[in-house]
Amino acid sequence: MTAAVIDPERAQELDDAGLIGLSLDEPEWFSVLFDRHGHRIHEYAARRLGAQAAEDIVAETFFAAFRRRHSYDRTRPLARPWLYGIATNLIARHRRTEERYYRVLQRTGEDPLAEPLDDAVLERVTAQQKEKLLAGALGRLSRGDRDVLLLIAWGDLTYEEVADALGLRVGTVRSRLHRARRKVRTALAEADPMTRKDGEQR
Repeated sequence: MTAAVIDPERAQELDDAGLIGLSLDEPEWFSVLFDRHGHRIHEYAARRLGAQAAEDIVAETFFAAFRRRHSYDRTRPLARPWLYGIATNLIARHRRTEERYYRVLQRTGEDPLAEPLDDAVLERVTAQQKEKLLAGALGRLSRGDRDVLLLIAWGDLTYEEVADALGLRVGTVRSRLHRARRKVRTALAEADPMTRKDGEQR
């Protein structure tokens, strides 16, 4: 049996669900899904665990997705929330690594990626000191709160997509996000000498 030849024009016309459907009989089509979303999954994993671990997370995510592709709900045209959900569950196995990574980032202030931490977490964070404080605050969040916060901030998912990715109700996503943002803001305010006194700048 010869391998399927992927037509780039046809691949561009298909949504993710269509690609997954084709891959059931012609597995080669699944590689297009990797081309579409692999970079974003890597970026998300790198921010949480560092670049070296991210390579493994991406490989494991797409391997798991390929194995589960028969059960994918093809009424959902965009597979990104599904892929982020798989990646987030894999990252959970590295919880201690992630928290240790944030402690290192808190000390050094060196972001694993070139761009600054996403300003969707809070108001725009520009100073290196602020970035260190943010890393420390993220490291102290519970896993559930951190997952929701970072899927929205770094995964750029909607509330509904996060709920789909993590198997939660939208109301739970909203409450976890609110709690996580409040804790991060509080941690930044308490650690920042400019805002430490009665919440007012000196």
